[in-house]
Amino acid sequence: MTISPISAVQAAMNTVAAPSATASTGDAGFAAQLGGAVDDLQQLQSTSNDLAIKAVTGSLDDIHDATIAATRAQVTLELVAAIRDKGVDAFNEIMRMQA
Repeated sequence: MTISPISAVQAAMNTVAAPSATASTGDAGFAAQLGGAVDDLQQLQSTSNDLAIKAVTGSLDDIHDATIAATRAQVTLELVAAIRDKGVDAFNEIMRMQA
């Protein structure tokens, strides 16, 4: 099994930052990309939970799979939270400029 946690983070970043076909239509592009990143995060967390349950019940052969899945989910969650925080900060700054 090939393990590449860096590529998982890069894939999540590409999901969030990659331009989409809806980007030319306005603000729906960012929302769609962020929604896709959240969907990917939910899938990673689900996989992590499934492997953790298998590890606890003893039906998992390699405990490293559960550890790696948990770390991937954690790093992706931190990435999505950081992007969300930056988006909120940018929105607040724009609102301050209008006042």
